[in-house]
Amino acid sequence: MRVFVDCDPGIDDAVALAYLAARPEVEILGVGAVFGNNTVEVTASNALRLLDLYGRPGVPVAVGAERPLVQPPRLAEHVHGGNGLGDVELPEPAREPVAESAAELLVRLARENPGELDVLAVGPLTNLAIALSLEPRLPRLVRRLVVMGGAVETAGNVTSHAEANIVNDPEAAEAVFAAGFDLDLVALDITMRTVATGEWLDRLKEVPGDRARHTSAFLDFYADFYKGIFGVRQCAMHDPLAAAVLVDPHLVTEAFDAPIRVELAGSLTRGMTVADRRPRPSADERRATRVVVSVSEEEFLKRMLDALR
Repeated sequence: MRVFVDCDPGIDDAVALAYLAARPEVEILGVGAVFGNNTVEVTASNALRLLDLYGRPGVPVAVGAERPLVQPPRLAEHVHGGNGLGDVELPEPAREPVAESAAELLVRLARENPGELDVLAVGPLTNLAIALSLEPRLPRLVRRLVVMGGAVETAGNVTSHAEANIVNDPEAAEAVFAAGFDLDLVALDITMRTVATGEWLDRLKEVPGDRARHTSAFLDFYADFYKGIFGVRQCAMHDPLAAAVLVDPHLVTEAFDAPIRVELAGSLTRGMTVADRRPRPSADERRATRVVVSVSEEEFLKRMLDALR
């Protein structure tokens, strides 16, 4: 399984990389960094450090977009810490990002592996939108795209209607949803219900090794933030769940298909992901997205823990 990861590490991005890196059948061909949880310089450096930590030091990391296509960026240091990793310090990476941009790296890998490359996108979708402008055939070259983002039938987490990755670059997200990818959407509808509980976090603390120790420290910071939302010690597993949906699609127990659009003009709803749930056939010719509704949470959390052993 050949995978390109577009991400903005980020605590939950880190755990998603851990999930992928632990699987010997997954070949991570490249990682693209994007602004989002921190600046792109920080997220690229974090990607290099995390690949070292999780045992994939040879994976190329490319620096991507430093800002959205239209609007100013909004960062999430209050969620992920000043360094993007819960203020946990990892060793300096022994290498630099590659010379290609993230969009250029994605396009090259897709052309070299037509029909064989899967893409996991767990940050703002700016890099993918730029890649589409470089290679309009990208949806036909990529086998499958899994996006963590959006709030389809639930509240947003940045505004009342919008989720962080989508609202950080709505124009880019709309371009991606319109492009015709074979696309699975892992939205807040499911990620806010798939949580690492306090009991699970305590079990992680018992797992030996640097991978588990550092990841536990990341998630302790994350759980402190989410305690203000949930009222108890636990944290949503946004990006790791998207990684699991990519690698272990059998974990999905319910989903529905609907074209997705991103609201660009609404003063209160900009960045909202709008699903067309009208009965088919309709006049909507946009390719449907598969929206994940439920997963086998217990098995996912077991696999996530196993990935850190």
